[in-house]
Amino acid sequence: MTELSVGVVGARGYVGLELLRLLGGHPELAVSVALSRSAAGAPVGAHVAAAYRAPPFSGTGSLPDFDPALRFEDLSPAEAAAREVDAWVLALPNDHAPAWVAALTARRPVVPILDLSSDHRGDDGWIYGSPERLRARLAGARRVANPGCYATGAFLALAPLVARLAGPPSAFGVSGYSGAGTTPSARNDPARLRDNLVPYALVGHAHERELCRHLGHEVRFVPHVAPFFRGIVVTVSLELREPTSAAELEALYREAYAGEPLVTVTRDVPEPRAAVEHHHVTLGGCAVSGRHAVVVATLDNLLKGAATQAVQNLNLMLGRAELAGIAVP
Repeated sequence: MTELSVGVVGARGYVGLELLRLLGGHPELAVSVALSRSAAGAPVGAHVAAAYRAPPFSGTGSLPDFDPALRFEDLSPAEAAAREVDAWVLALPNDHAPAWVAALTARRPVVPILDLSSDHRGDDGWIYGSPERLRARLAGARRVANPGCYATGAFLALAPLVARLAGPPSAFGVSGYSGAGTTPSARNDPARLRDNLVPYALVGHAHERELCRHLGHEVRFVPHVAPFFRGIVVTVSLELREPTSAAELEALYREAYAGEPLVTVTRDVPEPRAAVEHHHVTLGGCAVSGRHAVVVATLDNLLKGAATQAVQNLNLMLGRAELAGIAVP
């Protein structure tokens, strides 16, 4: 099958780094354009290797061999739009994607674009990129909004239960500080986070709005950032219309995600450390008292919460096997 080319905008950040690593080892997709203002001129392969192995990343996964000629570039949206690639991935901070979409679309209206920011998760013209729930709609799609990292875990935990909910569920999320990105802030300052847990955006978080929209049900979500670098745990507390048991709830999840290689259902309470550098979401620890139920979701925020899901979506958009380029045990 013919190799397809991908352009990545915002390729230097934590998510961009994981995305480049996965695409660099993809059997049918190849990065041909990697844009980063701060890393412009640097060889992509050397940069990925150095950044991935160094603290705070300190990754242990395998690294691909990139074309030595592939270097980061600093291009404007209009300049990037002139490049002939088969698909674009926007790994940009929130509020930056629309200008790029406008420029890329003006040049090639049907070029596939995958947006990893929150900018298009509420746009009816974009498909919400949850392969496990919306796979059929994603096949051949031209505009896909990658779900948020917290929202990925909470969405998969709640989607099978929406019809059974008696009220708004509550999701308590804790993420490693890589979720705050590379720009220095109070939420990724190791000194402030040491021996600490920092709540933030206590109402109206973007992932709360995202969950409400795509679940079609009201949700309460409160995020926190912890001293560890990567990983997420979301504890979802909910009230059901009818009493159930932990065994019945676990069986419901097993049925809902049967045959899904990137969703693991366990009886144990999953912990975020076990999710690090893995591609799947784990749902488990189902506990029930009458109509009150709790389920826990864990995932790696940089992988299944971002880059792994992006590769799944790209594969579906471009007619490739969904798990191509993703090492599944």
